[in-house]
Amino acid sequence: MNTSPSTETAPTPSGTQYHLSAGTHRATIAEVGAMVREYTVDGLDVFVPFAEHEPAPVFNAAVLVPWPNRLRDGRYTADGETYQLPLSEPDRGTALHGLGCWYRWSAVEVADDAVTLELALPAQKGWPFQLTTRVRYSLDAERGLEIRVTTRNVGTGTAPYGVGFHPWLSAGGADLDECTVRLDATEHVTVDDRLLPTGVEPVTGDHDLRATRSLAGLDLDDAWVSATRDDDGLSWCRLGRPDGRTAAVWMDDSMDCWQVCSANHIAGHERFGLAAEPMSCYADAFNSGDRLVRLAPGDSHEVRWGATLL
Repeated sequence: MNTSPSTETAPTPSGTQYHLSAGTHRATIAEVGAMVREYTVDGLDVFVPFAEHEPAPVFNAAVLVPWPNRLRDGRYTADGETYQLPLSEPDRGTALHGLGCWYRWSAVEVADDAVTLELALPAQKGWPFQLTTRVRYSLDAERGLEIRVTTRNVGTGTAPYGVGFHPWLSAGGADLDECTVRLDATEHVTVDDRLLPTGVEPVTGDHDLRATRSLAGLDLDDAWVSATRDDDGLSWCRLGRPDGRTAAVWMDDSMDCWQVCSANHIAGHERFGLAAEPMSCYADAFNSGDRLVRLAPGDSHEVRWGATLL
């Protein structure tokens, strides 16, 4: 038996790094989870970064497939069959943020200002479907970061499906209480003590973010629907910072849901940034059916979103 130590270099937890640039925009895309490990403009963080040698602490800018947010009890029914998934959020008894976050995605196309990664999500216990997802990240010196995600059902059986993303907007070194928030949406999703949806209501009080307001004292981990849009058809979530810059995420009309989280209750990461999560559906869509996509064999679904520093 060969007992000599291996000379191979262990891969970093975040995997191969893809470095993109355009003008003063810089982004690093990680192989694991197809996550945006860092995104800067003019040398300033737009997203809260994480280190190459660590797993993403809080789903940093991950692609959330085949469902975003929480799935009640990790259980759902499709075509009359009930399936049970592992409870990845055991304290709330939910399956959180899909299955694609911790796979290594394969590079399909690589350029100086763009990269396309692909995940062939295999059938597994609790998930009998086969989906292939491609995500293309591209940088533009004027418009910033753009992301397109296309998922195709390459197996048999109609798959329940949703997609979301988990960027944490950076406060630029300031305290979150010194920042402002604005969100283009007119309805708020009410939740129970497990953060599972109970209904939808018009925005009022602390959940009315249609006009710019201070984040001081705001404790947010909520979903909004009925997104409003600008003249370009985009809905925005904006984090205004004391440095005079605004870190912003947008989505086009391929998605209609936002999740915004101020991280008040994430141990070790309290209020370290503001999650601005575009989603095609909100929590527990596999059970509620609200905004759920049903992908028949051969069908595909595409969404588009992006980010920049204003």
